[in-house]
Order: sequence, then structure tokens, then C-alpha cells
Amino acid sequence: MKVVIQRVSEASVTIDGEQVASMSQGLLILLGIVNEDTPEDIKWLINKIVNLRVFADENNIMNRSLLDVKGEAIVVSQFTLHASTKKGNRPSYIKAAKPDVAIPLYENFVKQLELSLDKKVQTGQFGADMKVTLINDGPVTIIIDSKDKT
Repeated sequence: MKVVIQRVSEASVTIDGEQVASMSQGLLILLGIVNEDTPEDIKWLINKIVNLRVFADENNIMNRSLLDVKGEAIVVSQFTLHASTKKGNRPSYIKAAKPDVAIPLYENFVKQLELSLDKKVQTGQFGADMKVTLINDGPVTIIIDSKDKT
């Protein structure tokens, strides 16, 4: 399971001209899932994400977590995070999990994040053509892969 986390001052997701998610301060989380991912990957990633100290403290040092600032989160499914570009110029997405595997893991990820934050987490729509807008604050962008725990 791979995530790209962006600290944002605002973000939104629009599908077919309708805004389905929007937030101010928080994290926009792009989530890519492979067949080998498990609930343990979710647990590890959620713990890492909610405790990641990427928000400024009173001295303007990144020393506060999403939990500390009571920030919001939007999770967007992003199978292209597992693109392979080793051969040719057309990315291969063969590593990305198919919907029957990915959707339950995606939904579980969102549910576990909600439990950890004790608030509703907004999402895009799995498999939809989404327009994601954001103002990256910093910019702060971090990539975490649950297969790289050590």
C-alpha cells in the first residue's frame, strides 16, 4: 500500500462537475493498493499518517501531527501510484489491485482513519474520473510505502 500525503491549506474533489469533498487545513491522501496489501498495512499506515509531524508548532517548526491540529483528511484512490515505467512510454498498472481486492481495502482504510481521527473523513469515488484541486502548504509532500517499514 502506497500513499502520497500532501499537507494542504485547502483541497477539494469534483466528479462530473459536482464537488464531493472539500476541506481546509489537513492532509490530502492519495492511496494506491496492490494485491498483497492487508489490514496490517492499513493499521501501520494509519498510525504513521495521523502521527506524522508535518504541521507547524508555535515556533513554526514541523512538530505537530494531524491529531494535534485536529486537521481534516480527504482520501482519494490512486491506482496510478503503482505504475511501472520500466518498459516503453506507456505506464503499466499491472501491480495495482483490481476493484474486487482494492475497494474493500480502500473502504477499510477510510474507516480506520475515521476511527483514529474521531471524525468523518471525506473521499473521492473509487474508479471515478475525479478532478482534485489543492493548495499544497509548504509545499509538503511525503510518499510512504507500507512495504518499506524497515
